Amino acid sequence: MLERPSQALLTRMLMRQGPLFRTTRLRYDEIGCPVTAAQPLVALGWIDAQPLLAVDELAALLTRGELPSVAAGASGQNNGQEPPTAWPPPGHGRMTKAALVEALRHALPDREGDTRDTSIACPYRHWRPAADDHVFRLAVAPLCERLRLLFFGNLHQDWSEFVLADLGVMRYEAVPFDSTSRAFQTRADVDVYLALDALRDALESAHEPDALMALMEAAENCTSDNAWLHTRREKLLFAIGQQGERRRHWDLALQVYERCRYPGARYRRVRVLEALGRRGDALALAQHIATAPESEEEAQRNARTLARLQRSRVRRQNTGSGSPLVRDEIQVLAPERPTRVEDIACERLSSSDAPAFYVENTLINALFGLLCWRALFAPLPGAFFHPFQRGPADLHAPDFVARRAPLFAACLAELESGEYVQTIRAHFTMKAGMQSPFVAWGMLTPELLDLALRCFPAAHLRLWFERLLADLKTNRSGLPDLVRFWPAERRYALIEVKGPGDRLQDNQLRWLEYCAAHGMPVSVLHVRWEETAQMPAEAAPHSASTAWEPQP
Repeated sequence: MLERPSQALLTRMLMRQGPLFRTTRLRYDEIGCPVTAAQPLVALGWIDAQPLLAVDELAALLTRGELPSVAAGASGQNNGQEPPTAWPPPGHGRMTKAALVEALRHALPDREGDTRDTSIACPYRHWRPAADDHVFRLAVAPLCERLRLLFFGNLHQDWSEFVLADLGVMRYEAVPFDSTSRAFQTRADVDVYLALDALRDALESAHEPDALMALMEAAENCTSDNAWLHTRREKLLFAIGQQGERRRHWDLALQVYERCRYPGARYRRVRVLEALGRRGDALALAQHIATAPESEEEAQRNARTLARLQRSRVRRQNTGSGSPLVRDEIQVLAPERPTRVEDIACERLSSSDAPAFYVENTLINALFGLLCWRALFAPLPGAFFHPFQRGPADLHAPDFVARRAPLFAACLAELESGEYVQTIRAHFTMKAGMQSPFVAWGMLTPELLDLALRCFPAAHLRLWFERLLADLKTNRSGLPDLVRFWPAERRYALIEVKGPGDRLQDNQLRWLEYCAAHGMPVSVLHVRWEETAQMPAEAAPHSASTAWEPQP
């Protein structure tokens, strides 16, 4: 059993960015002398007290002012050989740290036999720290990363979750789970996750076709029977295809998308085929997509591309509904300081008897999250496996809603009986502050909730919630910016605000057209600055009967 100072040192190193640490930066009351506290950990092999450092690692530990102090070790302890480049370089006092690091890279010789993927490795002795300063490498960092992954099922959460939860800063719904509720069931699944994570990191610096092809092949070799790991692999392949597109490696991008089953890959193939000049193939695939689109998003984007490929005018009426969008305009003085155009419009529209609020994607999502809390946090296998989850792990899985169909049906049934008002209010009170993928507590005030429950018809709530459930990942965004209530009349209006030069995005158009198709009070408000109010006819807002589609 380790003594408390050693435990405290290990905990601090695990909680901080590592794996290299200077002992002068590990001064804590519970540790005392970090060198003394480290001795049992060194004996266990958990800490390396004499690490071999690469130039970049050494530079990360030192300040700019300390970099010239490497000179004595570099010139005097290199087996009697002087470094090939003078150190410190002439005029180093005026050099940036990055320039000094690059000069140091040339000044320090390669370490013979070093096969690590670092720049130039150099012995720790090239830098002579103060007597009370040492460098430690946390040798068990990879193992601890694996343990963190096993516990959380991801690598974006860390051990600070325990501290934040104990302090009450973060609150989570308590969901029961047992030993079968684990993110991973086999060692092989853990290895696949880590391999995919490493490939994702490597993608950031992969630009050439050969490098991207190697990543694609490596990703395809990361196979698993775990459904969410399979989805993670497909998402990585999609990202590789996007990187190929950005670099204009069209043949490679096409090859990746042909092998990828991630949502959106099929439509990207159309665009890549078009970029390659294979318009016939692109047209054939676009026509096929039109017969059975995988989502509203794919249908919308494909419709534009299909029209262009067929040499039609790139203009469309509101797809699906044929309902016109109501468009209004207000002219205001241009703000002297940077101000969100939504805030300007909200202030302009709001009045004592008809208050307006800037809500964008928060309000309708929050009402859905509060009504469907029990369904979202149901203890289904594979959904929850540690106590610090903001929501179910399978939230974006294709079968998420299907697995909970009876639960969601029961929640939506309350909209018919009127029980939804009590349920939403109860969850607003009981769950206040708890982490949720749908409820932004900072935006949802009691006043806003009361107005929404008074003025939103239950039938409209059902329509919104059904559309959310149709595609939780995509349809959570694109909702109108403002809501305005007339509580005395128990009615409302949703308003999408667009400033000068701004235009409707695809997901916004889909929500606006859905609401208009179902007879909901929704409109687009164009805000114009008074000094530019006199616009030429071609720059005027589009009429209420037509929505122009932006060029892809």
